[in-house]
Amino acid sequence: MHRFHQSPTDPAFVQNPYPFYDRLRAAGDLAWWDEYAMPCATSHRAVHTILRDRRFGREVPPELAPAIPDHLAPFYAVEAHSMLELEPPRHTRLRGLVLRAFTSRRIKALAPEITALTHEKIDTFPSGSPFDILTTFCQPIPVIVIARLLGVPDDMASQLLRWSNAMVAMYQARRTRATEDAAAQAAAEFSDFQRSYIDTRRHDPRDDLITHLITAEEAGEKLSTDELITTCILLLNAGHEATVHTLGNGIKTLLETGTDQIDDKTVEEILRYDPPLHMFTRYAYEDITLYGHTFQRGDQVALLLASANRDPVQWPDAHRFDPTRPVTQNTSFGGGLHFCVGAPLARLELQIALPILWDRCPNLRIAEPSIYANTYHFHGLERLMVQTS
Repeated sequence: MHRFHQSPTDPAFVQNPYPFYDRLRAAGDLAWWDEYAMPCATSHRAVHTILRDRRFGREVPPELAPAIPDHLAPFYAVEAHSMLELEPPRHTRLRGLVLRAFTSRRIKALAPEITALTHEKIDTFPSGSPFDILTTFCQPIPVIVIARLLGVPDDMASQLLRWSNAMVAMYQARRTRATEDAAAQAAAEFSDFQRSYIDTRRHDPRDDLITHLITAEEAGEKLSTDELITTCILLLNAGHEATVHTLGNGIKTLLETGTDQIDDKTVEEILRYDPPLHMFTRYAYEDITLYGHTFQRGDQVALLLASANRDPVQWPDAHRFDPTRPVTQNTSFGGGLHFCVGAPLARLELQIALPILWDRCPNLRIAEPSIYANTYHFHGLERLMVQTS
C-alpha cells in the first residue's frame, strides 16, 4: 500500500482537496494517509463495499475503547446513545424507533414551511450591496426547519446553532483543548435544554417530532430520556451541518458554472460534486483482507466519500459539474446500516430552496472569491459573498 503525507489543515488542501484524492486513488483502492495513521478507501467501489460490509462498523470494539478524559465526559455522555456511533442490536432498536417518528410523510409535509421560509429569507437580502449568503440563507433555513420539526421555537434557532457548531467541531482536524472544552459545555447545556423540553412534552404532547419520539414504540420498547436527548441533538447536528455546507457549496458551483436549470438531477450532481462530509471512519470487527490489505480487529479505515464521488471509473469526466449526468448512487449520505436518516429532508430542502432562489434572484452573482473553512473532514465555505444585481 502506498503511503501519502498531507496535512488536512494545509491551506491549499482546505481550499481544494480533490488533487490529493486523485493521487491517492491512482495508487489503488486503498492508500495510507500518514497524518491519520490509517488506510483510506479511495475508490467508489472500495468505499461502497466497506460502507455495506457488516464486518466493519462505527462502534469501537469494547476491549479497545479508550478511557474518556474527565473534561470530555459531558460530550461522550451524549455520544454513548447516538445511533450514529452504535452497531446492532442497539443501533437496530434506536433507528427503528426514530424511523417510526421521522417518517417520509412527516418530512414531505414540511414542504410548504420550507417554501415559505425560503421566500422569507430571500426577502431580507440587501439590494445592490454584497452580503454573505451563508449567514442569510444557507444557515438559517436548515436549523429553523429542524427546530420546527422538533417543536422548538424559532427564537431558539440561533442558540441551537451555537451548540451544534461547538459539538461538531470535535470531528475537525484542527481540534484543540479549547475545542474540547467548548464541545463539552455545549453538550451539557444542550442536554439540559432537551431534558427540560422533553419533560414538558411528556405532560403537554404536541404534533412535533419530540412528542412522536416519546410515543414511538417497537417490540414493547421506547426511547429512554437519555436516548431521546441524544437523538434530538443528533438530528439537529447532522441535519443542519450537512445541509448548510451543501447549500453553500451548491450555490457556489451553480454560479461558477452558469447553471440556471435546477431540478432533482442538479441536486444529485451537487451532492456528488462537492459533498459536505469528506471522511467517515469504520472499525474492523475481525481479521479481513480487502484490496490486498489485511485489517486486524480494531483497525480503523477512513472512507473518503468525496474521493469516491470523483472516481472516473464510476463517473466519466468526474471533475466536471454536469447537471444532466444520469443519476448514479453517490456516497455523500453514507450507506448500509448508517445511511443518513435525514437524507430525504436534506434533499427536500435543496430541491425547494435552490429553484426558488434562482427564480427570485436571476442576477445573483459572486461578489468576491469564496473561501472554504478549515473544518476538515467537513467541507464547507467560510463565507460566500454575493450580490443580487
